[in-house]
This record gives sequence, structure tokens and C-alpha cells, in this order.
Amino acid sequence: MYENSAQQLINDINCNKLSDKLENAFISYYGHRPSQAEINAWNNSFQFVKNELQVNNLFNIWVIIEYELPYSAKRIDAILLGKNNDNIKNIVILELKQWSSVELSPIDGNVKTYVGYALRCEPHPSIQVSGYYYYLKDFMDIFSKNCYGIYACAYCHNYSPKINDPMFSDPFHDVISKFPLFTKNDFKNFGMYLKEKLNNGGGLDVYNDFIHSSIKPSKKLIDFTSNILRNQKIFSLIDDQILANNTIIDRAKKASKLKNKSVIIVSGGPGTGKSVIALNAMAELLSMGLKVYHATGSKSFTSSLQKILSSDRVKSPQNQSAKNLFLYFNSFSNTKSNEIDVLIADEAHRLRKSSNNRFTKKERRSNIPQIDELINVAKVSVFFIDENQVVRPEEIGSIKLIEETAKKYNADVYKFTLKTQFRCSGSDGYLNWVDSMLNINDTGNEFLTKNDKMKFIIMDSPEELRDEIRNLNKKNPNSARMVAGFCWPWSDPTEDGTLKEDIVIGNFRATWELKDFNHVKFNKKPETPPWNLWPIDPKCAEQVGSIYTVQGFEFDYIGLIWGNDLVYDYNIHDWVGKPENSKDPVIKRDKNFTIHIKNIYRTLLTRARYGVYVYFVDKDTEKFVKSRIEMYKIKN
Repeated sequence: MYENSAQQLINDINCNKLSDKLENAFISYYGHRPSQAEINAWNNSFQFVKNELQVNNLFNIWVIIEYELPYSAKRIDAILLGKNNDNIKNIVILELKQWSSVELSPIDGNVKTYVGYALRCEPHPSIQVSGYYYYLKDFMDIFSKNCYGIYACAYCHNYSPKINDPMFSDPFHDVISKFPLFTKNDFKNFGMYLKEKLNNGGGLDVYNDFIHSSIKPSKKLIDFTSNILRNQKIFSLIDDQILANNTIIDRAKKASKLKNKSVIIVSGGPGTGKSVIALNAMAELLSMGLKVYHATGSKSFTSSLQKILSSDRVKSPQNQSAKNLFLYFNSFSNTKSNEIDVLIADEAHRLRKSSNNRFTKKERRSNIPQIDELINVAKVSVFFIDENQVVRPEEIGSIKLIEETAKKYNADVYKFTLKTQFRCSGSDGYLNWVDSMLNINDTGNEFLTKNDKMKFIIMDSPEELRDEIRNLNKKNPNSARMVAGFCWPWSDPTEDGTLKEDIVIGNFRATWELKDFNHVKFNKKPETPPWNLWPIDPKCAEQVGSIYTVQGFEFDYIGLIWGNDLVYDYNIHDWVGKPENSKDPVIKRDKNFTIHIKNIYRTLLTRARYGVYVYFVDKDTEKFVKSRIEMYKIKN
């Protein structure tokens, strides 16, 4: 939101202009005012930065303030750019803290301090800034060249360390040695650090290289699952993700010594990194020799992971094949209490009332609620949840349910909310717009604007939409998929193994994924994979997916056929669910049909990383959505 020479920054601060410039840039970009707390932080912290730059004669370096990370809405406080005495181009990431007191947290890696007038757990500043360091190194091509140096440090300018200070305790020694922490008493040392990296000025030259650096493509979690489980550092965690991950690792390491079970609840919207944390934590815990399982209520998600990992072996107490570590919520009915060290329940919004189903054998049937089974079997249970992704009436997963059950087991409960967005081009604005447009949450984001960065294109025909998805897959195989509301029947494959073209819109014809076919007598078995592998197999790229195959996955691009099971009614100026237009045998009988169908379209609209193409069957619905998009309002 601000980039200029250090000399100009000093002038702006001396003339009381900096916060006004930042506020105006913030409003222009985000469409609303920053909080007063953020304005106060700018006024306070950058006075201290100015003093360092001025005293150390660093006038010719360049300063970026509130730099937004690639593919994320998260911002770095400041980046300083310049050359050292050997003319090496250097970039210094700076995390600024107004903290004045800190307590040691019982969770390794975290500290306690007052934030927002309450004592809260926060990542140690050096750990936090290390996340930004690794994140930029991952995505910015400039740092793959040896001629650039990247450094990161934290400056707690109001903080005076005590004897045996918790911020400098032994657990943080290694991270501080690489990512220094400077305090109120370190004015001279901080200045020496900056001079060592930036003393030769030349900031504009380095800045131009930095802002013109190419950005590497973001990574799809499913493509790197094997690497993660081998404990390779693939995804860099930042901020609230670090806080949650630290707690999972800490409680698991100490589980044998803790009196109570630990139940950890991590909530967050689409693309906030829930599954990334789940797999990262799982890999680290397996490497420590702990007994860890990952479970979901999704056949598509779990079976896809099992397929990808079918030939992998990871270090585990049982030396199991990796795929055997990925199970379902109903896999633990006969597991003894505390037999598992850590159970990671991903997509916990898909919890059912019971693990029994029509296929459960009599001797394996249980009278215990599914949530009780999951908490009972593990010393530490971790639930990743998005309550707005409940899409079927039998799915009962909620934060309240998990908390109430944890109390029954006298468990210690830890709750985290992930807010930083990494999907949908890193656009919080897009996700907030989807919630606002569907009237799920009043987020204040009434219109989708160009600043929201996410491509959203309304297509004139389903043929045009399919052509676009085909072209995207030609450029980058398996990067795009078509999905649709469940408004057309899902037929069995024919006896010759072909799929029926169930989805018919005028002259447009398309097939769903391959339905289970155990009862079909084939002359020739289908060559396409079954429906549950639709998200990962390139052979399925021409098929249309549903909520049950796409939930939990992400693609570069999604082509959505928005059916007439959810329409906008201009007579009442609200959304109306149309169960009579649904072919989903379960949800169409649901008394909460409209709530669940809105959650379904919310989920479908948030599966893409870069762009969504939409064809609307109902034209009033198309008209309404267009009215909430700046690009189409301008055209009209």
C-alpha cells in the first residue's frame, strides 16, 4: 500500500502524512476503511522504523509497507530493499510488534501477550516472520537466483526484556539465531543489522527487480501429498496456521504426560489451509514415532488420497503403507480408548450421528455417537471444520457438538479460527462476496470488484463453458473441471460400459462421473475410473462432477453449471431453494433444503484457485448475480 524511498518515508512521517497515505491506499484497494487499531499501529511503529533509518543514514534504500503476499490477502508489515557494501542486492522482511509484555505459553512455539485488550496465544515473532520468509522464497522467482539475499527479523520496539525473559528462552534460541528479534533496548544492534544488509543504498534498483519478479504457480495440495508425508517442507505456514500447528504438535508430544485428553478445533473457510495443516502435522508426528491416523467422511477425498499413496511407505510405528493411515470417520467403532496418539478428523462438518450404515455388519454395529467414538479412541483429536460446508441433512458436524462431547470426556479444548485465504487467488474479498451474494453471511462485500483478483466469468451457453474448460486442460492437463448442481438424474453405465449423457440443456449433452456399478452386468466394463477418483484422474476431465466428488478438492479453474435447484426470486428479493428441481434423493426431502443447497453452491464456487466460469440455467438468477459484479454493472 506504500512504496517509496526511505528519505520520502521519513519526510512523510515528519509531516504526519504517512497514516493518511496508507489509509487512502487501503480504502482504494479494499473498499472500506482500516480499523483505528491499524491506523494507530502505523503511527506508532513507523516512528521507530524512521528513527533507525535516519540515525543510520539509510536514506537511499526503498521501503514497502503492507506488502500483500502472493496468492494471499495476508500482508507483511514492511520490506526494506537495498545493497550491502559488496553491492549484493538484499531484501529484509520486517515484522513490527507493539507488545510491551509477554508470558511463556504452555504450548511450545507460542507466547502469550495482550492483543485486542485480551491475553492471547500468538506465535513467537521470530517464528511468525520465518513464515513470511519461507513463503516468499517459495513463490518469488527472484530468490532462486544467487545474486539476491533475503533476510527476516522482528522488531518489538516497546518491549524491554527481563532476566530469564520468555521471549528469549531456550526453545526459541535456534529460530532467533536465524530470524533475529530486536527489542526496545536493541536500537544500536538493530541499526547495525540493517546497515550490514543495506548500507550501500540502491533501493530503487532492488525494488524494481522485486516487483517485476515472476510469481511461481501456487501448489495443489493433492499433488504434493506424498512429499508432505515424507516430511518435506512443501507448504509454508503463516500466522494463524502456525498457531494451530504448534498446538497440535505440542499436545501430541506431551500427550503421555498430560492428565486429560486434548481436543483441538480448527475452523476456517474454503482455502484457509485446514488440510495443509492436517497433513503437515501428520507428517511431523509420524516422524516422531507417534500413532497417527487421518480420517474424513468423504469417500472421494479419502479414496483419492489412498490411491495417490498406494505405493508409498512412511515412517510409522507399524511401518504401514501410507494409504492405510487414511481412513473414514466410521472406521473406529471397535477401537479401544486412547489406542491412537493423534486422530486428525478433516472435513469434520461431515460427521454423522452414528457410524452405522446399511452395510455395517451386526457384530460391528455401535450405539455410541460417531463424535464420541472419535474423541474416545485418541489421546489427542484434531477437528478441521467449516460449518458452512454442511451439505446433507445427516451431516451434523459443528463446533458446538465437538465442544459438548469434549466436556463429557473432561478434555482440554483448544479452538482456532483460520482467516488467511490461499485459494481463489488469495482473495478474502471473493469469499466474502460469495457469502454475501448467497445471503449466507453479511460480510459487507456486496460487489465483486477487480481488486478481488478472482476471475469470475458468466458464460452464454454450456457449450461455451465446456469449450473453455477443455482449452484450459489442453494448456495444463487436469487443471480444470466442470461441476454442476444435482439437477439431472445420475444413471447407471450402459452394458457396453459407456456413460449416459444425463445432463441435457437444449442441444448440450454431458455425462456425470461413473456411478457405482456392482449390480450392472457388462458386456464391456467401463474404461473410466469410478466416481470417487474423478478429482485426480485425467480420464475424468470430460465428465461433470457434483458436490460429492469435488468437496475437499481444488482446481486451477472450475466451470459451474448452476442449475434451477437454487434460484433468485425478484418477487421476494431472496434466494429460493427448489427441491422439486433436485435429483438428489437425500437432500430433496430435507426440511432445510434451502440452507443446504446454498452451502452446496458456496462450496462449488470456492473450489478454484484462479477462476470460475458459470453458466446459469435460470436467467433471473444470472441477472441477480451479474448485478453484484462490478464488471457487468459497468457493461450494462
